[in-house]
Amino acid sequence: MTAFNDEAGTDRAGTDRAGTDDALRRTLGVSRRRFLSTCTAATAAAIAAPVFGAAPALAQDRTGAAGDDRGRSALVPPHKRGIILYTVRDAVARDPLASDLPSGFREVFRQLSRFGYRQVEFAGYGQHANAPGGADLGTVQGARLLRSWLDEYGLRAQGSHGYIPPSWPLTTSDLDTFKRWLEIANIIGMEHMGTGNDPTNSRYRADWDIAAEKWNTLGETARREGIKLYTHNHDAAYDFLLDGGPLDDQGRPTRSSGIRKLEYFVKVTDRKSVYLELDVFWAHVAQYKFHTYTAHDGSQREDVFDPAALVVRNNSRFPLFHAKDGVVNPQSGLGYDMVPFGTGDIEYRRFFTRVGAKNYHNPMVEQDNAPSTTAPGQSLEFAKVGYDNLAALRACN
Repeated sequence: MTAFNDEAGTDRAGTDRAGTDDALRRTLGVSRRRFLSTCTAATAAAIAAPVFGAAPALAQDRTGAAGDDRGRSALVPPHKRGIILYTVRDAVARDPLASDLPSGFREVFRQLSRFGYRQVEFAGYGQHANAPGGADLGTVQGARLLRSWLDEYGLRAQGSHGYIPPSWPLTTSDLDTFKRWLEIANIIGMEHMGTGNDPTNSRYRADWDIAAEKWNTLGETARREGIKLYTHNHDAAYDFLLDGGPLDDQGRPTRSSGIRKLEYFVKVTDRKSVYLELDVFWAHVAQYKFHTYTAHDGSQREDVFDPAALVVRNNSRFPLFHAKDGVVNPQSGLGYDMVPFGTGDIEYRRFFTRVGAKNYHNPMVEQDNAPSTTAPGQSLEFAKVGYDNLAALRACN
């Protein structure tokens, strides 16, 4: 992985180190006191375990937490507070015959509803074979069962990391499979279906043009079925596109105009058929990693990525977010260590204030490392922490 030129870890002189730390701190958008505290001490979130038998939080959410004028100052309205089930994948996959903890889709839905969540995003339709409905609910019958449980607990499926055909041009088989996934999405009642991967891993404009052609075709197919097709992206998608300058020995460009790969993808895809899900954590990792490029004339240029600005310029293209948090760690190749939502350094209050359109965007709490092999209830505990911190975000005065 590309680091920040390793400047943050260089101790050539105290003044050099201090200046570099200040530059990194400003780039990541945190105060100097907070930056230094996270760089010099191991960060541990004080996590309160949820009460698994707690009453549903729906009545409280309708009036807003702590009586805050019926929740109107909340940056994320109660009906928009969601979670991607990847965060609690261990609970979904748990054997209900071997544990008293919530296990399988139905029990996990019930628990998430009790926490206060009103939306979920799927990351597949598999669960433990001993859970109600069996192991594979990625069928028409399974989709109807999932929808009945969602309705039972006052939840709505807002999206799914589903199937994107790998081939281009599309084969008949791939297109048929894609349409089956759209059918399942419609039965479950979701408005969006997408993928957890970037449209292409390439750095070259020609490959992104091909990806755009493919996604425009798939997006139009989804639109005819009433579904918005979206791509979820990681840090590499915000690296700079290679689109000019001298060619290498394979005839490929070696330099950049300064446009980022995903920015180009947004530009060349149909805004009515292709949508995106911003993973705020990975976008901040990209801010840390990809800040300098070689221009067509060979000069080095700096351009610090601003995730919120990308959304503001293309607000209608980003119906979904992954609300994922991190603690600043300059020694990491990513710049952050992943932590439960609301316990890290990413300034979500500022982010949600800047992007606005709070009744359009759907933030899904996510923590890739929430499951634990030693603490079976940890992922649901962290889901509770994430909900409480998402609900606590209030508009800037």
